[in-house]
Amino acid sequence: MELIEFELDGKKYLVRKDLKYTKTDEWAKKEDNKVREGITDYAQKELKDIVGVELPEVGAEVKKGEAIGTIESVKAVAELYAAVSGKIVEVNERLLDEPELLNKDPYGEGWMVVIEMADPKEYDELLSPEEYIEMRKREKAEH
Repeated sequence: MELIEFELDGKKYLVRKDLKYTKTDEWAKKEDNKVREGITDYAQKELKDIVGVELPEVGAEVKKGEAIGTIESVKAVAELYAAVSGKIVEVNERLLDEPELLNKDPYGEGWMVVIEMADPKEYDELLSPEEYIEMRKREKAEH
């Protein structure tokens, strides 16, 4: 697993080279006609200590970009957005008891949902690691 490190305001963040990204800080990993999804290292560091999650029901139909769950930290509550449209076929039940996995291992054990894709083209439209980093840097520069 190859990682790219980037820095914003003196903080370091990691991005995995083999994943695609959303503008709302989710990562997506293609597995045949399914996409495994979680939140980025950037998102978990911004949220700080994650204390709870709400996950969608297995079998739920979701649309790309719609809120499908929430992530609660000591600092804020953030929405989890669907990276692609389709059907939820798996949720990471471990997070209900161990939400801190999102902080410890956002790209591994801390995955959140698996979506069976309705339209595989949507996956191709997601951001590359480089595009995601550029977007993050641009947003910081604008604020």
